[in-house]
Amino acid sequence: MGFISCISYPTTNSKILSTHHFSKQSTSPSSFSLKFALRREEDKPKSSFFLPSTSSKMATPIQASSSSTIGETSDGLKVQSHVSIGANDLLIVGPGVLGRLVAEQWRQEHPECQIVGQTVTTNHHDELEKLGIKPSLKGTEYGGKFSYVIFCAPPSQSADYAGEVRNAASNWNGEGSFLFTSSSAPYDCFDNGECNEDSPVVPLGKSPRTDVLLKAEKVVLECGGTVLRLTRGAHTYWLSKGTVDARPDHILNLIHYEDAASLAVAIMKKKPGGRIFLGCDNHPLSRQEVMDLMDQSGKYDKKFEGFTSTSGPLGKKLNNSKTRAEIGWEPKYPSFAQFLGVSM
Repeated sequence: MGFISCISYPTTNSKILSTHHFSKQSTSPSSFSLKFALRREEDKPKSSFFLPSTSSKMATPIQASSSSTIGETSDGLKVQSHVSIGANDLLIVGPGVLGRLVAEQWRQEHPECQIVGQTVTTNHHDELEKLGIKPSLKGTEYGGKFSYVIFCAPPSQSADYAGEVRNAASNWNGEGSFLFTSSSAPYDCFDNGECNEDSPVVPLGKSPRTDVLLKAEKVVLECGGTVLRLTRGAHTYWLSKGTVDARPDHILNLIHYEDAASLAVAIMKKKPGGRIFLGCDNHPLSRQEVMDLMDQSGKYDKKFEGFTSTSGPLGKKLNNSKTRAEIGWEPKYPSFAQFLGVSM
């Protein structure tokens, strides 16, 4: 199963379902449990997150057959599917936090559709079934191809990330949309400068981390798919540490998980093949500003002491106005400050 590194923010939603490896932080009151999607910080620990239950409809798992010669999991289990695929059915490769929210919003657009969630193991198939997502194993052949496929699994789970993306693309019929959720990390800016969808990226061969993402994006674009670069952060982790050896003036870019999901759905509906889009709230903040807002909100029990470093790379100020104009999308949560109810 694909996992998304995330940061939890507070909310008043009381109907929650815990995802498999997220536990509640003591830094936020029990009445607050909504999330902000901050993409793939593989070098940071996973933080707490509570996902609202999206459906009471039970899904039928896609059956595995040990005698089949079609597909094989990492454990050697060969699998095949007998599912009939409809025009609006959706395959989610890596149905973690973001993927589940995409499923919820996609079903609102297409109530009669079938949503399949592809995972590496069966560990969380019961959770997916409760959300109305049909679980299947990596390597499954579906007896046909999907018009809509979204890849949400992070690179930390694979030794051949581009290969995993290529395998996912093989389940796409070339119609509808194949969307790959990437990261804003490849943008070649480390001085708190401004970046947009068309800004230069780190050259191949310069950074192993960005090489992995750029090679995966290349696979997507070459097959006519679409890339959505999302943003990242680690402020709940910092709050739990108290003091952090990092620069306070490093710029971060945020986007709420629900907004990341709604943007992904809007892109798939638009079907803009061969393009790169960017997801952010257009309100970049320094690390220190983020922590100050959390403190001012009064919604976190623990107080952050501070950042202690004065050296190291800076960040980037992302702007996705072009994405918003072309897709016709606006975020539900315009900024972190507004979400917390704090004025700047």
